[in-house]
Amino acid sequence: MDRQIPQPTTKLAKRLLLTALIASSASGCASQRDVGVAMAPPQVAPTNSFAARAVDSQQVPSERETATIRPVGYNDGVVFAAPTLIAQAPAETDERSTGKGLQLDPPKEDGELGVGELGDGELGDGELGDGELGDGELGDGELGDGELGDGELGDGSEGDKETVGKEDGNEAAAEKKEANSPPASVDYYISTALARHPKLLAARQRVAAATYVIPQAKALPDPTFNNTFWPIQDQALETAAGRVGHQMSVNQMVPFPKKLQTKAAIASREVQIAQAEVDLIAREITESVRLAYYEVWFAGRAIAIIEETKDLVADLTDVAEARYRSGGSQQDVLRAQLETDRLDEQLISLRKQKQIAQADLATLLQQPVGLVPETVDKLDIADTPQQLESLIALAEQCNPKLRGLAWEIQRDREKQRLACLQKYPDFTVGVNWGLISDSSSVLSPVANGHDNISFNLGTTLPIWRDKIDAGIREASHRTSSTTRRLEAERDELYGKIRRLIAQADALSEQRDIYEDRIIPRTEDTLKLSIADYRGKRTDFFTLIETYRELLMFETQLARIDATLAGTIAQLDRTVGCPY
Repeated sequence: MDRQIPQPTTKLAKRLLLTALIASSASGCASQRDVGVAMAPPQVAPTNSFAARAVDSQQVPSERETATIRPVGYNDGVVFAAPTLIAQAPAETDERSTGKGLQLDPPKEDGELGVGELGDGELGDGELGDGELGDGELGDGELGDGELGDGELGDGSEGDKETVGKEDGNEAAAEKKEANSPPASVDYYISTALARHPKLLAARQRVAAATYVIPQAKALPDPTFNNTFWPIQDQALETAAGRVGHQMSVNQMVPFPKKLQTKAAIASREVQIAQAEVDLIAREITESVRLAYYEVWFAGRAIAIIEETKDLVADLTDVAEARYRSGGSQQDVLRAQLETDRLDEQLISLRKQKQIAQADLATLLQQPVGLVPETVDKLDIADTPQQLESLIALAEQCNPKLRGLAWEIQRDREKQRLACLQKYPDFTVGVNWGLISDSSSVLSPVANGHDNISFNLGTTLPIWRDKIDAGIREASHRTSSTTRRLEAERDELYGKIRRLIAQADALSEQRDIYEDRIIPRTEDTLKLSIADYRGKRTDFFTLIETYRELLMFETQLARIDATLAGTIAQLDRTVGCPY
């Protein structure tokens, strides 16, 4: 007898299938008679019916097949291919267990499935009541597309395993791609950034380019070569020695002494200005790396504090549940669970903040996609300097911006000196050679064909004094402007150093107060509050407030540490060298 697998595709069909199976199982005929399961021809359901709406919501294939009953044999038995938990076991055995199906013949063709081939655990003991089938007892996912395949029905189809395997492989590849780098110190990241940052590399190239300007500035101008000739021999210049065939000259311009030296000094100052710019960019990159590193550290530290606090909240929940079992209020248990949810929400925000800081740090390291930098657990914070005068003296010597402006002043003074040297003339020296011909066409009776050699000396005439004086005044004003810029930058620098020292001192004092006094006392208060709550001497609201204060103080201490480290990083950049 041919048997086909019915394929229920809607909730309504599944419920009808299970209802029919219950009826047939109750009569005892399902396990003793030859019963077949057949698939009726496809029927088109009305578009406004419940089955059609269910099919659309589950996005099943457009060819809908409705399982119907076709009697086979006698007794008009009706059996649907459905989970066999409620079917009766064979009469010859007393064993009853979940997963034992109806004992029918195995399928004769591929794609057919007998009633007894259903897998274990597909329909639990509590899913069907005594002859009742509620709306919620068979959910959308209890008999899904994966449980009734195209000829297979078991604990899990091979296609599902394959899909799960692919998903696991994709997740593993994504985790490998975004794997965190080993924790490293801030000095390691600073050295990495300084070695590969393009802005710094570009500034170094500008320094290298500026160094090659010096030999160009102090070199003499190129000499000149002239050749005068007469294409018509009879019209050529004739001397007593004969006709001049070619008259050639080589000339060299020699600037007034000190002009080339001054130009070389200006080029040297440009190199020093470019080097000061390199130092400034390096300081900026160092500060940016340290600030990004400290933000990553703070986010990681705050996440660790939240994770530790979740353990504390779990203990508080246990205490609230114990008190509730002894006659307390259930509101305390709900408030404790609400605190856990609130901590989970904070973790989401902190993880996002950490990812942003890691992206900023990875960008500075020229690995904005593949690197997820991690920090060490303990932050190494340098001591706050106390002497303002010593820091100002160091800044005068080391600050790249001040040094760059000082070199600009020196360059402008050299330009002013060069403008003054324009009052003096430049010289030109040269040698001339005349090629003489003593052919028979010459007129002179004493022509001997000796070539002529002569020397020449020339000079410029700096007579346009207005132009020269204007150049001198221009250089003077530029020097004065750069001097004022240096003074303004120095004043701003001194004020910034003073502000940073005051901020670092305040943060250091706050850190000591939090670490030595506030947090230990809050921890003791929380322990007493827990003991009082267990003894019913205080309410849960007071306990939660104390716990929140401890969480806030620990997070604030981590923020103070990160801010203090960032302030010292800004102070290092402002001073420009170790102190």
